[in-house]
Amino acid sequence: MIDIHTHILPGLDDGANDWEDTLNMARAAVDEGITTLIATPHHANGRYNNKAVEVKEHTRLINERLITAGVPITIRPGQEIRVHDDLLEAWHREELLPLAGSEYVLIEMPSSRIPKEMIELIHELLILNLKPIIAHPERNAEVVKQPERLAELIEKGAFAQVTTHSLLGGFGRRIEQSAWSLCRSGLIHVVSSDAHHLDRRGFRLREAYEVVRERMGEQWENYFLNNALCVAEDRPFVGKPDAAPLTDGVLRRFISYFSGK
Repeated sequence: MIDIHTHILPGLDDGANDWEDTLNMARAAVDEGITTLIATPHHANGRYNNKAVEVKEHTRLINERLITAGVPITIRPGQEIRVHDDLLEAWHREELLPLAGSEYVLIEMPSSRIPKEMIELIHELLILNLKPIIAHPERNAEVVKQPERLAELIEKGAFAQVTTHSLLGGFGRRIEQSAWSLCRSGLIHVVSSDAHHLDRRGFRLREAYEVVRERMGEQWENYFLNNALCVAEDRPFVGKPDAAPLTDGVLRRFISYFSGK
């Protein structure tokens, strides 16, 4: 398994505090069957700034230490990039990283709303041949209330990643319902842990895939597994299984939203 969204690099954000935390997280990931982790420290979220050159160097050093410690896992560099006014300019200044050297970039929206510039930002990223993946939209208050707003962003060319803990009820019942609704509606492309710390928020990736298989079928489990691999290997996502329809109320809002009625 491959986890495209983790906070495993020590001391960079609210994830692993030190090398011991990182080592424990890496060993736990191996125990789950994870072979590759993409390190995605927060960047430009108002609290943390982790520029590309720093993240790559931290990733290199941690991989060296994991090899020495005999932990059979690979860490690859990335960022969880908060939407901000300077984002496109920061890309041209080479301060931003894609995921594992691919064309995919992990974009974080504020938890309370969808920024008004999201559609324009998606358009500009696509022009740069980048593929934006929206991190944990199921935890965005506006998406929870109006999932058709996420559908619009997907229609414009974005992808979306759901968090294992959301699927497993770790953030409460409402977010759990939102996560499964988005998955069943075909609006989610990747399942990832957003792991921060073994005690506070571990991986639970294997468990989440098992529940996906139970609730949605093996074809959806394979879809999410393969898409995570596609990110790591910089390939287009695989064909999507047939999605369950949106609920009647959401479907009516969805249709009216795009028709302008």
